[in-house]
Amino acid sequence: MRSAIGPAIHAAFTTLLLFSSQSLAIEPGEYKLLESKPRPGDHFTQGLYFDGERWLESSGLYGRSWLAEYTDPGANPVRRKWLAGNRFAEGLAVLGDRLYLLTYRAGEAQVYNRSNFSLENVLSYQGEGWGLTSDGRQLIMSNGSDTLTFRDPDTFEVIRRLPVTGGGERWSHLNELEYVHGLIWANIWKDPRIIAIDPDNGEVKGILNLEKLQQDSLQGRRHVDAVANGIAWDRARNGLWVTGKYWPKLYLIRPDGLGF
Repeated sequence: MRSAIGPAIHAAFTTLLLFSSQSLAIEPGEYKLLESKPRPGDHFTQGLYFDGERWLESSGLYGRSWLAEYTDPGANPVRRKWLAGNRFAEGLAVLGDRLYLLTYRAGEAQVYNRSNFSLENVLSYQGEGWGLTSDGRQLIMSNGSDTLTFRDPDTFEVIRRLPVTGGGERWSHLNELEYVHGLIWANIWKDPRIIAIDPDNGEVKGILNLEKLQQDSLQGRRHVDAVANGIAWDRARNGLWVTGKYWPKLYLIRPDGLGF
């Protein structure tokens, strides 16, 4: 009996330790504000990307959705592509010479030529599209749930699904995504926090609270949709550009740790 019970107790204790480590709350980490940039305050920002010289952004809402490229986010775009009135632009990702743009409920991933915004392909998926990023090989997509989906960039077929756990919370409404230093950073719909997710096991490794930046950008104005949304990695300066829907500013922040 002793030899039979011992391994069982050890296994149960190990499981308890693993469960406890997953359940421990994570306090929001520190970050340094490096710079802010003004921009128009009428963008319903969905996806954001920065290659070191040019910005790419998608803005949503039916009848008002567009994809745009800027050299200066406070100036007029270099080019802009308006979507059909019945298409609601969502997350945006860059992989090679292609731009991938999700649509909210149309089940379309629109694939554009990065250099001229010509439409090259339309890929299909089931359910809603929210955020999109790439790890350099695959596309990583959110749909407003607690689960991320890794997809083939040529077919958009599902490669694997990744439930997001840990940090002492049950996560949902995962939105805009950005892959940086081996972690997936995610906005949370109507939450000023962004979280860093381990792409191997879905565990939340860190949290940043952008509430002060939101207050600074909105200056007391209230709008139900003026929430934090938009994350773009600045590789040269090793920071994250963050913003929100209807925010008239972009902020460059550098988290303390997590590869920064």
